[in-house]
Amino acid sequence: MQHESHDARAIPPRRVTLAEANRVWAKIGCLSFGGPAGQIALMHRELVEQRRWISEERFLHALNYCMLLPGPEAAQLAIYIGWLMHRTVGGLIAGLWFVVPGALVMLGLSIVYAAFGQTPWVEAIFFGLKAAVLAVVLEAVLRIARRALKDGFAIGVAIAAFLGIHLLGVPFPLIVAAAAVSGILAQRWKGMKPTVATSIPMVPTRGFIVDELIDEGGMIHIVPSWSRALRTLAIGLALWATPVIVAVATLGPDSVLARQGVLFSEAAVVTFGGAYAVLAYIAQRVVIGYGWLSPSQMVDGLALAETTPGPLIIVLQFVAFMAAFQHPEGMSPWTAGILGSLLSSWVTFVPCFIWIFMGGPYIEALRSNRVLQAALNAVTAAVVGVILNLSVWFAEHTLFGTVSKVRAGWVHMDIPVIATVNPAAAVLTLGAILAMFRFRLGMAWTLLLCAVAGVAWRLGFG
Repeated sequence: MQHESHDARAIPPRRVTLAEANRVWAKIGCLSFGGPAGQIALMHRELVEQRRWISEERFLHALNYCMLLPGPEAAQLAIYIGWLMHRTVGGLIAGLWFVVPGALVMLGLSIVYAAFGQTPWVEAIFFGLKAAVLAVVLEAVLRIARRALKDGFAIGVAIAAFLGIHLLGVPFPLIVAAAAVSGILAQRWKGMKPTVATSIPMVPTRGFIVDELIDEGGMIHIVPSWSRALRTLAIGLALWATPVIVAVATLGPDSVLARQGVLFSEAAVVTFGGAYAVLAYIAQRVVIGYGWLSPSQMVDGLALAETTPGPLIIVLQFVAFMAAFQHPEGMSPWTAGILGSLLSSWVTFVPCFIWIFMGGPYIEALRSNRVLQAALNAVTAAVVGVILNLSVWFAEHTLFGTVSKVRAGWVHMDIPVIATVNPAAAVLTLGAILAMFRFRLGMAWTLLLCAVAGVAWRLGFG
């Protein structure tokens, strides 16, 4: 019996085939509704709880790294796990399945919006959706806050991040850098322990396919290599920059498409804190800086993104489509819109693959590093403040017709004009908040009911 037990222990861990992984990633990509939190929860249920492909500890470590990166954290988490399991091809499969279905749906919705967005029934639908979107973003703030704000230090980081961006206009990279440094200093000088990853009970790693393969030494690609990292960076930068260079060379540096390529490339680098942080940055630049879209159109885009599968940041595709459609500069509006849509998606998501393929091996090597974990945890706390700022911005432009700007030295803020409050929008927003927080209604049902209520209100009383 002892000999049989020894043989059983010698059996190598099962490997997940690429075909099996492709089927699972296709399922996740087509069902990943609900924004970053819903998508991360779906991946956790499919990969950790049901299939036991990856342990909770490794899943959360990957998630914390992706939250530190600029860009959409859910998409990057999918790429990371796909790469961890099947190298570069696995990361490409996971990332493409996570992005492409939603991108195709968003392109179709953008075309419908451009063609029929001014009709009364479509306006009524978006009127209701905006109220639900405000509740969804608020729910995201509270959900992340419950996980990240475990002590006074984390709460202080979140408050400082909110005040910095809301009142002082501090750039996102500075907020993230300051949070990371403060986390490292707190861990080193005050003995503060990580509060995010260790606050969730860890599932033992035995029985998880990826972890067992790593323990057996069957994952050579996770070993750091400077030559491989530099090669990945060179190829990635070339792929990333080529469409932007073509747009600048053919249309001129001041064309809308060329400026979109540069803007969304910048966003892919400087917007830390996940999809909602990217939205805050893009809304500020596109609506206030360039004037390509109105605040109402920006909120409409977020409402569309909340109703499609894939990463929430796919809203940038809508933004680029409408900006180019409304400023075609000698092209057909439809051609300009489609080109802008494709260009924005390319420069937004190509960097996600670069960050993972280049940095993944080093993050795996530093998985037990307390200093890195402290920085990641502080950044997660700062994200709460960033998303809270986005909630305030959406509330101002959803509930009020006019928002004035007030400046006093370094401080500047938007003040809604109380007399311009929209009672119907306020009632629908309150209803959406009650549905999600009091009655625990899911996001999809809340969006649907608010859309129906918006149509009933506008067409019945508007």
